[in-house]
Amino acid sequence: MEHLKTLDDWLAYCEQIHPKGIDMGLERVRKVAQRLSLAFKCPVITVAGTNGKGSTCAMLEAILLEAGYRTGVYTSPHLVHFEERCRIRGDVVSAASLLPFFETVERARLQADAADGAGVISLSYFEFTTLVFLKQLADAPLDVAILEVGLGGRLDAINILDADCAIITSIDLDHMELLGNDRESIGREKAGIMRAGKPVVVSDPVPPQSVLQAAADLGADLWRFGHDFNFSGDKLQWGWAGRGRRYSGLAYPALRGANQLVNAAGVLAALTAVRDLLPVTAQAVRVGLSMVELPGRFQIVPGQPTLVLDVAHNPHSVAALAENLDAMGFYPCTHAVFGAMADKDLAPMLSRLEPMVDKWYFTSLPTPRAATSDDLAARWQPLQKRADVTTANFGSPREALDAAVAAAKPADRIVVFGSFYTVGGVLKDGLPRLTAQHMAG
Repeated sequence: MEHLKTLDDWLAYCEQIHPKGIDMGLERVRKVAQRLSLAFKCPVITVAGTNGKGSTCAMLEAILLEAGYRTGVYTSPHLVHFEERCRIRGDVVSAASLLPFFETVERARLQADAADGAGVISLSYFEFTTLVFLKQLADAPLDVAILEVGLGGRLDAINILDADCAIITSIDLDHMELLGNDRESIGREKAGIMRAGKPVVVSDPVPPQSVLQAAADLGADLWRFGHDFNFSGDKLQWGWAGRGRRYSGLAYPALRGANQLVNAAGVLAALTAVRDLLPVTAQAVRVGLSMVELPGRFQIVPGQPTLVLDVAHNPHSVAALAENLDAMGFYPCTHAVFGAMADKDLAPMLSRLEPMVDKWYFTSLPTPRAATSDDLAARWQPLQKRADVTTANFGSPREALDAAVAAAKPADRIVVFGSFYTVGGVLKDGLPRLTAQHMAG
């Protein structure tokens, strides 16, 4: 391990030590966790789903921080810097703080252990790095750990832990080659994070029957949107009602978009379900929701032209993005910077935004999984219905954004969406100084 001195060194190493990038299953990661004596001394909340996981984690964190709790949060992927995946007491952990935990996990992985009958255990990049963050959080003095479940649920590395409360956000078609071809199959995988006798909040308004059946079969304490909790609101404020608790006159969450109320409703249900473990005041809820921040989730950058950043990267999240864009009102011209993984269901994503985009800027991304800009343009071509729409192809998200900024007028709108690599690619070097220039002009 002497040659592994920096975070980049460790990440490059983790990418090379396992033959498969994604390797579903818990046996290997559980054995290493046992060697690490990995255990949390505080309540654990896990969050699974197709869309809305990051927002749900951020709202939970904001409210619990406001209530005075020492929070730990793990999410993935990151936008710009790897260490963004973990926050302790609201602050992103430092790269330097991670290095000892990489060493600890590596020693456990390599240790020959008669107790479990295994020698060196191979871990994927995701499994290795997830254990790094879990060990860092487990060793920190926390009052609550909020853990985002990655791909699926049942076989995700986070599922080696027994959560005190599970949340399942919206479920839609994504990662179908691994999780199944329909919502029922995917729901069955997400339901794997439930535990007998523990609360599970299902914030999807129309959940797959497989999720409800799993809760019944297991004996989990099901909190279902529309049955055990609900929300209502007008243009100025909203309210929430659930088992034994009500909130009224709430300001809308600082995260923008109509779908965020569904996420917020699930958060309040979870906090109500664990109120004996983690009591929070109505004031903490109000202030927490009003201050929550999460880059890249329908993030509107102030200034002119209007710049919108959104990591919408599957049909369901792109549909939500389209509704949110539509609610913004009229813009003379909408420019769209788009980059995505090749295995995504691209046609419905492109079709949904096609009516409102006037100029497309397709971009390649720095990962072998991504579709090239030429691929995206070819997929868009048969879907186009307007002769006045223009397209251009670029090698990177920043090049695409710079071209959009150069072409846009102050009253226009630029939308950067798709993969985390797309939004992260424009944030990496700081947002362009377009705002000041255009405002000055």
